[in-house]
Amino acid sequence: MTSLAIPSTFDVAALRADFPILGREVNGHPLVYLDSANTSQKPRQVLDVMRTHHERHNGNVSRSVHTLGTEATLAYEGAREKVAAFINAPAASEVVFGKNSTEAINLLAYAFSNASATADSDPRFRLGPGDEVVISEMEHHSNIVPWQLLCERTGATLRWFRVTDDGRLDESELDDLVNERTKLVSIVHMSNILGTINDPARIVARAHEVGALVLLDGSQSVPHFPVDVQALGVDFIAFTGHKMLGPTGIGVLWGRAGLLDAMPPVLGGGSMIETVTMEKSTFAPAPARFEAGTPPIVEAVGLGAAIDYLNDIGMAAVQAHEHEITAYALEALATVPTLRIFGPTTPEGRGGTISFALEGIHPHDVGQVLDDEGVEVRVGHHCARPVCVRYGVPATTRASFYVYTTTEEVDALVRGLDRVRKVFG
Repeated sequence: MTSLAIPSTFDVAALRADFPILGREVNGHPLVYLDSANTSQKPRQVLDVMRTHHERHNGNVSRSVHTLGTEATLAYEGAREKVAAFINAPAASEVVFGKNSTEAINLLAYAFSNASATADSDPRFRLGPGDEVVISEMEHHSNIVPWQLLCERTGATLRWFRVTDDGRLDESELDDLVNERTKLVSIVHMSNILGTINDPARIVARAHEVGALVLLDGSQSVPHFPVDVQALGVDFIAFTGHKMLGPTGIGVLWGRAGLLDAMPPVLGGGSMIETVTMEKSTFAPAPARFEAGTPPIVEAVGLGAAIDYLNDIGMAAVQAHEHEITAYALEALATVPTLRIFGPTTPEGRGGTISFALEGIHPHDVGQVLDDEGVEVRVGHHCARPVCVRYGVPATTRASFYVYTTTEEVDALVRGLDRVRKVFG
């Protein structure tokens, strides 16, 4: 298949030279990395900044007056400011660092739990029998399990939006699902398995109408297109560094200042306190109250470097490139006999994550043959098993794209799938 030219404001070939891993081979073939929804690759600019920090500025933050401690603190807090600017947060103090999206979502869930056990806590965070939490059927397990556990602890009820046959969020029962009993709505911005991009506007408006809070899981959106928390109108958003060219071990919970100030802490220890006596402790303002102990310092610095890299490209350009790659891939995959795509089959309202199945061939077998050809995809339920149940399949094969993905790599995927079909008849 002949590759199509992709209009872009950046040179993809030149950009790929920044990623050392893309130059390697797998099983004697050039590496074709199509698993960025799982974790992205890292450019030299990020790796170099992290190495330099370890070599030149390694110290603990917010507790030392010596030069290294001061440098580390400035770098760590500088990363927080970069994150805030990247998502257009009103203040850097609204950015809470953790280790990933999962921890960010759990932090909020346990804040609800702690508030529900305290009589004088803010009523917006108290849950009990009769209260409801609303999620959706297309969520990652990280946005399902914490709320199941919270409802078990508090006696609240968990409800959810369904998914349509074409992979869209079914909002037809919005007014019933989000009602005066709803305390929190937590939905994904872009599905990690269907690629669907959800517009949360109607849900946010309805939630706020009934006094509920809204969390948006931005794990797959913040890395791939411009995200403005103020324009979205949500109350919280969670995302992670390792899916946006940054290191593992760093994630973000953004929350509105007034809400973070009202939330009880989850982890207790150093750095999150105001005063401590043997009888009682008081706690520091956000974000410190949610960052007990030594934080992931160099990981935050690496995330800041990744944001610098993405800003140099421009998030609008990132989005345009992925839109073109996705359109090309959808057209290319449509030529593969017996292949079924899950989720939207056109590039409108979807991102660069495509899950599919080949009739009669298990995804694990698909993934193994593709790996033999140097094509790296993910197989399984992608931590979104309810979606697989919804579509009646045990698992899918998923190809996912990013700034460094080329049409030639999509062509390699299609050739690999042709070989899969030959191997398994």
